[in-house]
Amino acid sequence: MSESLLPTLPCMCGSFRRISRALTQMYENALRPLKLRATQLTILQVLSRAGEVSQGQLGEMLAMDSTSLTRTLAIMVRQGWISGRRGKDRRERWLRLSGTGEAQLRRALPVWEKVQSRLRREVGEQAWNDLLQVTRQMTSLITTKGDSL
Repeated sequence: MSESLLPTLPCMCGSFRRISRALTQMYENALRPLKLRATQLTILQVLSRAGEVSQGQLGEMLAMDSTSLTRTLAIMVRQGWISGRRGKDRRERWLRLSGTGEAQLRRALPVWEKVQSRLRREVGEQAWNDLLQVTRQMTSLITTKGDSL
């Protein structure tokens, strides 16, 4: 779709959801040959950086609801990409990247880096960095203050 056909949306939520859908489609098209979804790649990246975390902590890091996270993790555990163990409390679950998950992430990184590079080149380095900063700020603001805004 041409830029001129994209209306300015008056709603911040609508604007972020639209860009989220467009970005997700772009990344998933690139990742499809690896049978990997964008959400799964994000989880692999977070676990690679964070090490072992509880499912609750992972949900907070991703600002992701429990139902969606549980559904995505179940697929990833079946694929062998994530290992889990129970915590002291039976409801607590600790997660980490498995060897298979590390291998899948290694296969995906060149594809992801190519998409990242194309986007960064198109929007420019300053805009890229500004967008990353704004998304971190908005996520932090909303997850910490929520309905009290």
